[in-house]
Amino acid sequence: MATDFKSLPVIDISPLLLKCDDPDMAEDPGVIQVVQQLDRACRDAGFFYVIGHGISEDLIKKVREITRGFFMLPYDEKLKIKMTPAAGYRGYQRIGENVTKGKPDIHEAIDCYREFKQGKYGDLGKAMEGPNQWPEKPHEFKELMEEYLRLCTDLSRNILRGIALALGGSPYEFEGKIAGEPFWVMRLIGYPGAPFTNGKLENDVGCGAHTDYGLLTLVNQDEDKTALQVRNLGGDWISAIPIPGSFVCNIGDMLKILSNGVYESTLHRVINNSPLYRVCVAFFYETNFDAVVEPFDICKDKYPEGRGESQVFKRAVYGEHLVSKVQTNFAM
Repeated sequence: MATDFKSLPVIDISPLLLKCDDPDMAEDPGVIQVVQQLDRACRDAGFFYVIGHGISEDLIKKVREITRGFFMLPYDEKLKIKMTPAAGYRGYQRIGENVTKGKPDIHEAIDCYREFKQGKYGDLGKAMEGPNQWPEKPHEFKELMEEYLRLCTDLSRNILRGIALALGGSPYEFEGKIAGEPFWVMRLIGYPGAPFTNGKLENDVGCGAHTDYGLLTLVNQDEDKTALQVRNLGGDWISAIPIPGSFVCNIGDMLKILSNGVYESTLHRVINNSPLYRVCVAFFYETNFDAVVEPFDICKDKYPEGRGESQVFKRAVYGEHLVSKVQTNFAM
């Protein structure tokens, strides 16, 4: 349950990564310290920065810059990979086509999802079938993004091994039937600079208040613009001020269910009040597409302090949750 935090914690996860393939990792002093920090961050805020993650700062910047290069292209070029329901909701959407709680968001984006064979998930997966639409320009876009996706997938799995230990389970609690074949989502997002009216800078809501759908999100944001905001328990919006080379990490709805509400998927939004264009690349690490998600046995007797008697969260099927969100999030 989120608290009245005033800033987001910074966690150096390098000790965890050094031992993440060791079955005895839970006994390592460095790992224990990281696990304690992860537990506190997930309980207090549901958001934290990760450093010492092993992905080069050069690659992180290249991903943002090639994304910016795409968004600077003429609309006719961008519309070559236009998102449609027939394309499995993959591809480019114009400013205002993404909708949060009925209101258009002031951003443009490319949406990508893990690809799977037609019919693999039956009717459940039909709406999401199709190949990702990668642009031909800028050159090497697809190759760079696929390398980045591979690294983010590995990193997310390893962070979740630490979170599994924080919940009191084995390091592999999130693998197997929960996320042994994890689905992923990547959104490449561009936020126009805020316009001036009567000499004053106006705040446009780049993305309305929402929680994320899956397990864990890695946010790669421009380093010179502060726009991401996280809401604390008191209702204040706390800015996630960029830290060069870091990821902003947050937990999603499926992890909230698996933890039985011990960890919160916290509301957040984006307001780019800078006059400059802002780029953000968000990677969402999810459960298996067809996973039936319900609280871990180790969490069924746990419930956040101050909420009364023990309670068990209702189960959800991740794919159903995702498809219901996707089909209502786009004004097409």
